[in-house]
Amino acid sequence: MSSDITLAFAHPELRAAATAVPPMPDRISLRDHVVKTEIGAFQPERGRTQRLNFNVVVEVRPAHDVGDDVDRILSYDKITEAIAAELERERLNLLETLAERVAARILAAPQALRTFVRIEKLDLGPGALGVEIVRTRAELSERLMSEISDEPAPLVFFLGQEAMVSPRLRTWLDGIEASGKPAILCVARGSAERPQVPIAIAQQRIDLLHLEQSAWVLAAQDKRCVVIDSRTELDWASRRGRISVWAPSKMVLDATHPPASEEPDQLALWLAEQFGAAEIVFVGAPAPAGSGAYSLPADAESLVPRT
Repeated sequence: MSSDITLAFAHPELRAAATAVPPMPDRISLRDHVVKTEIGAFQPERGRTQRLNFNVVVEVRPAHDVGDDVDRILSYDKITEAIAAELERERLNLLETLAERVAARILAAPQALRTFVRIEKLDLGPGALGVEIVRTRAELSERLMSEISDEPAPLVFFLGQEAMVSPRLRTWLDGIEASGKPAILCVARGSAERPQVPIAIAQQRIDLLHLEQSAWVLAAQDKRCVVIDSRTELDWASRRGRISVWAPSKMVLDATHPPASEEPDQLALWLAEQFGAAEIVFVGAPAPAGSGAYSLPADAESLVPRT
C-alpha cells in the first residue's frame, strides 16, 4: 500500500518506470513547466489567469541508430508545443479536457507510444490541485485524434436579414451539399429590438444571445441547419462535410484572442480566420472592405463559391 501511495504522488517518470512492460521503451520528460492561462468552470476563474504546472513523460520507440539526427527523434519541443497549441486553441473549463488534448497531440507523433500528463493548478489554495492521465494511442478516441490532425477549410457564409428568410434557402443548401464542401452559416441580427443595459459584460451577453436567436430561427427552416456553439463540434461537423449554423457565445467568450468587434459581420470574418476558411461569402449584405470576402445578392441562384 505504501508503495502505491508513493507512486501515486511521484513524478510521472517514476510512474512510467514502474509500469513499463518489456521491451523497455525510451522516455523523455518535461518537469515543472509553469504556464499562466485562463481556465476553470467557476465564475471566479473567469477574467483572470492562474498558473498551471505541467509534468509530462512520453514513452517513445527506442532511438536505435539515429545517427545524432534530430529529425529522427521526438523533440522535447513537441511537448511544450502541444501544451501551447491547446492553451491557444480555446479557453477550457476542465483540466481533464486539457490533459486529454495535450496527450492526443503528443501521441500524434509516430515515435510516441504512451504518455503521462499531470497538470496542477497552483493558485487556488495552499497546495497544488490537479489531474494526471495515462494514455496510449490506442486508447484515444478517433474523434479526439481527428481534432489535432489537419483541419478542413470550410466555406463560411454570412446571411443578411433578407437572405435568412429567402425562399431560395433550400436550393442554396442543396447546392452546398452537392459541392461536398463543409459549410458554416453565420447570421445577422433579427429585426427585434435588443435590450440595452449600462453594464458592458451584460450587454455583450445580450448581443450574443440575440444573434443566437437568429441562428435558431434559421435552423427551424431546414433540418440541415444544425446550430453548434463549440469549436470542437464545428471541427467534427466540418470533417464530415456537414452544414452548421454558428451560435457564437461560447467561442467568443472562451477565446484566448477574442474578436476586436462583436458586430455580426466582423464575427463572421473572425470565425473564418479561426478555421482558415476556403471562402467567405456575404449573402444579401455587403462584404467589409479589405476583407477578401465577396458578396452575393439575397436572391442569388446559388451560393457555391467560385473556386
